[in-house]
Formats: sequence, C-alpha cells, structure tokens
Amino acid sequence: MKVLLFGEYNRAQWNIRQGLLKLGHEAVVVSSRDGFKKVDVDIELKNPFESYWGKKFRILFIKLFNIDLLGLYTKKQILKLKPKLSNYDVVQFVNEAMFSFERTTQLEIFNMIHSWNKNSFLLSAGLDYTSVKYAYDKRFRYSILTPYFENKGSRKDFSAALSYLSEEHIKLHNDIFDKIKGVISNDLDYHIPLMGYKKYLGMIPHAINTENLIFNEPDISEKIVIFHGINRANYYKKGNDIFKAALGIIQEKYSEKVEIITVENLPYKDYIKAFDGCHVLLDQVYAYDQGYNALEAMAKGKVVFTGAEQEFLEYYGLVEDEVCINALPNAEKIAEKLGWLISNPDEIVKISKQARAFVEREHNYETIVKRYLEIWNA
Repeated sequence: MKVLLFGEYNRAQWNIRQGLLKLGHEAVVVSSRDGFKKVDVDIELKNPFESYWGKKFRILFIKLFNIDLLGLYTKKQILKLKPKLSNYDVVQFVNEAMFSFERTTQLEIFNMIHSWNKNSFLLSAGLDYTSVKYAYDKRFRYSILTPYFENKGSRKDFSAALSYLSEEHIKLHNDIFDKIKGVISNDLDYHIPLMGYKKYLGMIPHAINTENLIFNEPDISEKIVIFHGINRANYYKKGNDIFKAALGIIQEKYSEKVEIITVENLPYKDYIKAFDGCHVLLDQVYAYDQGYNALEAMAKGKVVFTGAEQEFLEYYGLVEDEVCINALPNAEKIAEKLGWLISNPDEIVKISKQARAFVEREHNYETIVKRYLEIWNA
C-alpha cells in the first residue's frame, strides 16, 4: 500500500510511517517541521517567513493587502510537488487546519491533495473543531480552555485554539468531513469529543517506536532530578504556570533532596536528550491522556506528570499512579504528589518500569500500524 501522511505534530505521523515501512508498505511524510520543534519529515514544506523580519513583513503585507504570503507560498510549493504527492492509496491529514494561515487557502490545499489521491482520512491528533467546541462548552471537567475561562494570559494566548470556532473554520471542517472516508483519533482528549460523531472510526493510540528509546532504570543514589520543559506559546494551555508554582513549593520544602531543570522552546531532538538525566518529568496539566512527548519520556523510564484521568485508567485497565501521575490543575496537589515521590524513591523505580512496559504493550508502532491498515482497507 502507498500512504501519504500529510502534516506532522511531534512525531505522530512519522512513527506511523516507520511502522508502514517495516511492514513492507510505502509511506511518505510531507509537512513543515512544526516550528521550533524541527520534527522529521520526508518532504519539507518550507516557511521563508520564520525569521523576525520575515514575520514582520508577512504581517505588514496582510495588513496592507489582506493577503497572506505564507499561504500563497505553501500552495505554490505543493503544486510544484504534485508528481510526488499524487496516486497514493491513502492520504491521511494530521489535522483539519495544519497551517497558520487563512482557512480558505487551507481548504484549497486540502482539495488539491484529496483530488490527487484515492482515499482521504483525517487524524485527530491536535486541536480541531470537535475538541475545541467540546472544551468551549465546558463538557470536560477541565480543558486547555480552562485557563482562558480563568482569565489567565491574554486572548492572544488562546487565539489559535479559538480560531477553530470561527465561521471560516467551521466551513473548512464541514467541507473536509464531506469528502473524507473517516476520522481517527489518537488519544482520549480527541476521542471523547468525537464519540457518536459522523464518520468517526474510533481511537488508535499513538504509535511509539521503543527500539530507539533506551530504558535506564532510575538511579536515585543522589538528588531526585525534576525536569520541566516549556513551550512558551502554550504556557498557560499546558499548565506551565501551575507546574512552576508547584516547583516553588518543592524547592522550598525539599531543596536538599531535589534538582530542578527548566528549559524552554527546545527543538525535538534537543528536548528528548535534555531530559535523559531526570527522574521525574512535568509534561502537561489540562489533559485526560498522554501526548507524544509524555509517552516517549515514559518509554525512557521517566515518571511523568501528565493526563491520566479516570477515563484513561478505565480504558487501559490501570490503577492510579501505575504508569504515570495525573497532573491535576492544582499546584498544591501536584506538589503533594511530587513530595510523595521524593519521600518514597522506590515508587519512582516501580512506576518507571511499569511506564516502559505500558508503552511497549499499548503503543507498539508495528501493532498500531496494523490497526490503521485495517481501517484504511475496510
């Protein structure tokens, strides 16, 4: 089977590609490299406006002429790439709107790629209309919009998420759903809003290639190292302010027992190396399930504070704190859990081993890809 994986967040599509290749299929990932993250792709869609002055020029051009040069440039690149992006059995789009320019041009790009290939599917691997609407209507107990409702940050901090509720995006959403064969989610934060939705084909968990993720049993002979990686653009949406407050409590109470490492906006390859020496990793607060970064850290034997709500425990048949720690939107409760780990280092070793086993069992990239093939061939 020939598969075109269009668009990328972290390495969600890249690991599907790896599994397809291992099983003897042909697969290509085409995308930008997800901003500063610099993720792996086969065919890169370049952004010539990433520099400071490039961004300024692009914004000025939009204000003067109501034209986004990035959209025009991206569309032109894709037209030139038509021979390399055509005649696939399956094309899977990573999101309804994977680019940061106006939705009308994004719909034109979707229509081109869709028309050049046989069957189109959508992967719900990031924010989309259904998940943002679900969060906006406060149907989650908490969500990435909770800090917006609590007036944290500015409206600009949440503009990207709220754009999925605009009339322009809803038109894009409806047009895409009219054409695709179906939509697949890859974690519970997208699965729950899509349940019962038209053309929803179910959840296939993230594909993780553990062959490249070395597990090292934690050595806690000295200080316990806590790692906090920040994506500045998602500071409030990921709950970094809550993690920061919790770390303040821990630093004051356990300063002689812990070392705290904080980094910002690291490219993917630097990020995954930066947390190698830690025992505990703070990932995100406003989630019910783990994203890609959390799963990779778990595979490497880190105790990860992330989404692990009751829905997650029930779905996988787990108990609380078995494979990761549910990061509630409360600094005192996060500090309490951190304190429990610091006072009980044997629990770090225990959870570390169970986390690795969980990723190997539930997220093996070959097993996961076989599930995609079943759905694509149905």
